[in-house]
Amino acid sequence: MSYEQELHPSVTNKAKRLLDILGALVGLTIAIVFAIPVAFLMQLDNPGPILYSQIRCGYKGKRFRIWKFRSMVVGADRLKHLVNNEANGHIFKNENDPRITRVGRFLRRTSLDELPQFWNVLIGDMSLVGTRPPTPDEVERYESHHWQRLNVKPGITGEWQANGRSTIKDFEEIVRMDLNYQLKWSIVYDINLILKTIAVVFNKSGAC
Repeated sequence: MSYEQELHPSVTNKAKRLLDILGALVGLTIAIVFAIPVAFLMQLDNPGPILYSQIRCGYKGKRFRIWKFRSMVVGADRLKHLVNNEANGHIFKNENDPRITRVGRFLRRTSLDELPQFWNVLIGDMSLVGTRPPTPDEVERYESHHWQRLNVKPGITGEWQANGRSTIKDFEEIVRMDLNYQLKWSIVYDINLILKTIAVVFNKSGAC
């Protein structure tokens, strides 16, 4: 059962929704441009579907299907139990996950794998800025205070992504950052996190 709390203002804010729609249209345009070269390279590296989908939990735990450019070998979900989890708590993370393909590593390093998620933003399952959308098996292990992070829509970016995603591996710290976002939220703050995320992505890409 989800943790009940007053409706967070970001959920029904029209300016935030407008920002999401405009951002999603731009993001999907970029996704279309990259789709053909990504598909070509993917077939050379690890043949299979260009897109990967997975059920995630969004606002108040509502399930939806998230979309990404595939960055792992076909059937990677069935191999998850063979990979060591380097994170603490209800989140899975492995910096050198052997399931990730060569093209997939590039996609993840540049965050290009997340471009199809702009479709999720356009149809309203996600927002440009929010919390990381967890998997159902993660949510099943949630304690009551963990549910508070789902009082806003999940986002393509957020506090975690803009402030050290690759170094933060403790779930309780991620929850703290998500709740901090809810306290600080405003349209200006969303734009600030979006710009900060873009800077992080370009800096990370340039360093590789």
